[in-house]
Amino acid sequence: MALGVDYAAQQCSVARTLEVVGGRWTLLIVRDCFFGVRRFTDLREHLGVSRAVLSERLTHLVDDGVLARVPSGEREAYELTAAGLALWPVVVALLAWGDDHASPDGPRRLFSHAACGTDLDRTGRCPACGTSPAPYDVETRPGPGSSGPQGPSRVSAALQERRRLLDPI
Repeated sequence: MALGVDYAAQQCSVARTLEVVGGRWTLLIVRDCFFGVRRFTDLREHLGVSRAVLSERLTHLVDDGVLARVPSGEREAYELTAAGLALWPVVVALLAWGDDHASPDGPRRLFSHAACGTDLDRTGRCPACGTSPAPYDVETRPGPGSSGPQGPSRVSAALQERRRLLDPI
């Protein structure tokens, strides 16, 4: 029996979630939006994805309510909606898994609670405050597993500095 091309017939929340964020490149786009990447050109350059694929993924993310198109000068930019921001724990969990299983030199990124400066634990909680700060109250910086900029893009350069999540690059 051939594998279907979608999960529409599945009566499962995981399957329905994969319909929204399970496509190749999709969670990387969401991750970059948390890092402050908002413009099509910057997303394309940083991710190395084709124009057609990125356009299609962004359209789906907007249609599914994960991203919103917002005016930004002469062009549009993309912002995470409330539904998109709710994906932060998913991104944290995937980062933790990758740090454990795909990053032999340690975490590529470190996250800290902007309010107190304490590094977050692997679940996204602040050990000093006992809270799980929202993304807008989290700072990121390169970790010991980072090998420097991933290319000459302005996004890669910006991600080499301590910066608050969601602040536009």
